[in-house]
Amino acid sequence: MLLNLSIRHFVIVDQLELEFDRGFTVLTGETGAGKSILLDALGLLLGGRGEGNLVRHGAPRAELAARFNIHGVDELQQWLKEQALENEENELLLRRVIDAAGRSKSFINGQAVTLAQLKAAGSLLVEIHGQHAHQGLLKSDIQRQLLDAYAGAVDTATDLKSVWQQWQHIKAQRLEAEQHAADYESERERLDWQLQELAELALQEGEWEQLSQQHSRLAHAAELLESAEQARYTLAEGEHNSLAMLAQVQTRLGRLAHFDSRINDTLSLLASAEAELQEAVYALRAYVDDVEQDPSELQRLERRIEKLHDMARKYRTRPEELPAVEQRLQLARAALEQRAQPEALREEEAKLEKAYQEIAEQLSRLRQQAAPQLAARVEAEMQSLAMGGARFAIELSACASPTAYGLEQVEYLVSANAGMSLRPLAKVASGGELSRISLALQVVTSRLAAVPTLIFDEVDVGIGGRVAEIVGKKLRQLGQHYQVLCVTHLPQVAACGAQHWQVSKHTDHAATFSQIHVLNHAERTQEIARMLGGEHLTAATLQHAEEMLLQSRQHAENLV
Repeated sequence: MLLNLSIRHFVIVDQLELEFDRGFTVLTGETGAGKSILLDALGLLLGGRGEGNLVRHGAPRAELAARFNIHGVDELQQWLKEQALENEENELLLRRVIDAAGRSKSFINGQAVTLAQLKAAGSLLVEIHGQHAHQGLLKSDIQRQLLDAYAGAVDTATDLKSVWQQWQHIKAQRLEAEQHAADYESERERLDWQLQELAELALQEGEWEQLSQQHSRLAHAAELLESAEQARYTLAEGEHNSLAMLAQVQTRLGRLAHFDSRINDTLSLLASAEAELQEAVYALRAYVDDVEQDPSELQRLERRIEKLHDMARKYRTRPEELPAVEQRLQLARAALEQRAQPEALREEEAKLEKAYQEIAEQLSRLRQQAAPQLAARVEAEMQSLAMGGARFAIELSACASPTAYGLEQVEYLVSANAGMSLRPLAKVASGGELSRISLALQVVTSRLAAVPTLIFDEVDVGIGGRVAEIVGKKLRQLGQHYQVLCVTHLPQVAACGAQHWQVSKHTDHAATFSQIHVLNHAERTQEIARMLGGEHLTAATLQHAEEMLLQSRQHAENLV
């Protein structure tokens, strides 16, 4: 549900902050007052095309923002999570900035997004019905989805699409296996030969590091032994070894300690140093005893290292990566084995085809049952909306081959006038007719759609009197399940609104401004009276306006 809308420096709007309520809200005003600005602003926030001429003259940029409550809009919440755009609250903030050059930036919940992302989010938030904004109803996909929703077949259609995708994937694998059988055999032989070659090396994980260390020790054994012996000699065995000299220093300082006790700290440090040096001497003796000088082992290691180097050059890698190369080849061999089994793939394909056929037939039954029911209800609604004699039907025609959406194509057919044959909706419906057909569908399927906000523009074109009153009541009825906004010039529709906004414009110092004002009861009576009789209000038109509002309230109470 739309909570508020902020518009700054947009067309003839300087600054506007609007708070929205639930239910049915009407917008009225004189021609040219700017009623379409609200819809244009929302359209841009929902991903519409932005141009520099939309920026108010003299301003560097236009800024639009809308806040929505998205509690219960599960599909949108899931999409936000997938896009990493969610927040902890059940609210969504859309923002768009357009500069005078036509460049724009879009944001969702404070994060920069592409226009495609803004449009994707908007399509799950608001649906705009009007002369130029309800083209979705002409699309076969939308018509099919509406029928499936009415039939309670959304989950079945989703399952069907999933099974169809799996079926097509396995089918493609099977065809590939059949077409490339000889290539697969050649590839299998190559992989087998390479794996055999690597297996003969008996590679071990971490072997290269161990070989390198062992070779380094054996290759430098003599140098290591000589250096260790020299170090031990210097520390403990030479005529002037470090331990003896340290002992002399300790003895001399020890005689002086009774003259100055501060020397004791130094003696403690020297004692620690003596212990550390003694430990080093012990370690050197153990190391000397352990140093290995084995020319034959050194030769064995060098031969092994040479083999690994040769194999690494062959596979254009480093010796330490040979185990990973072998693992990749094993995985490639396993994957090839799976792809190169057309019989197993044929069996899996047959199972999936059977599963698809069962679900598709179930979906077809649901559609066949629901199509005439939905068509009859929509036709009844259309005839009450100044489309007397109009007919509406839903045609299910068999597809030439199975598809992701089922075995039949769904098409809405309409005859706008008595005596005319049924034809596809896209070919016969005018803008006003399409708007009213859309309204009829929304009323019938009002508890099925997931979009929380509906906006109607021009739904009352070409009607008046009793029919206009019916349109208003239907919109009020739709407002029981949605947040509904309607731009109207008919007092009968305006009187049915739960809330009423008036759009006006005024000129100040050669600049034109558009404003929207929420009407109280008295102001609303005057506005409806103006719509009934023009600018010169009379007692009769005011009384008529009061009666229309009273009847609207009574009708709303009956709806509850």
